[in-house]
Amino acid sequence: MRLYQRLSGRPLKLLNKWLLPAGALLTMAGYFRPWISHKAAGLAVLGLDLGEIVKFLHPVQQGDIRLWREGFYLPLVAVSVSISLNAFRRDLADPPADSEPNHSAGIRGSQPTYGWPVRIGLLLLSLVAALNLLPPAWTPHLLLAPEYRLQTAALLACLALVALSPLAALLLTPGALLASIGNSPENANRRGCLGRIVWSIVIGRGLLAVGLTGAAIYFPLAQFRWILPTLADLYGKMPDIGYGPVLMTLGLAGLLLHGLSDISIILRK
Repeated sequence: MRLYQRLSGRPLKLLNKWLLPAGALLTMAGYFRPWISHKAAGLAVLGLDLGEIVKFLHPVQQGDIRLWREGFYLPLVAVSVSISLNAFRRDLADPPADSEPNHSAGIRGSQPTYGWPVRIGLLLLSLVAALNLLPPAWTPHLLLAPEYRLQTAALLACLALVALSPLAALLLTPGALLASIGNSPENANRRGCLGRIVWSIVIGRGLLAVGLTGAAIYFPLAQFRWILPTLADLYGKMPDIGYGPVLMTLGLAGLLLHGLSDISIILRK
């Protein structure tokens, strides 16, 4: 039965492992590709542009279309946070062959999920996503303006999480924390209490990623649809939709599935 559980869990772990980089790359590719396609480069609109463009649309200024402008930046936040929480995690790796007799949580979670080249690439991608929260032609004074305060707060939070990514992975890796207590009988009560806290935190991490990614799918796509009629008036016809939204949605769907499979793996242990 134990062998069956190990074999059935490996495909899920492998899927979970590579959904994160694949989903993050697709999301960023879609976000930086045209959402409105046009032969004239100056009339093409990228996903990154929408948060600024909507400020100049008359129905938005008049309040006829109510938007959450910062919602267009949620894909950047979702990518940065998801990567920072998972780049250094160690609890998804298969145990080495010589540790087969020992099935303790500490041994099972002792191998890093990603090698250093992948980790560095992921952190650079997380950093790029965070820095693109900066407004165009920004200045320190502009970052403190009421219009950009929430955006600036999200930027600082993402940058802090990138810097603390190794610590975040340590705190949110159940095997490493539980193994540090030991398996002696006198530590059984402490392991039980800490175990419940740790598993709750890890499940909370998964729920945070799922909720944030779900919001990153809904707000940009829904609000983009709301402003399409206004953009059609400006272009004189319904504009051609680019492939950016499709790529971004596929990428965010991958991150969403990563969060859900993360929770599933935790509940299976």
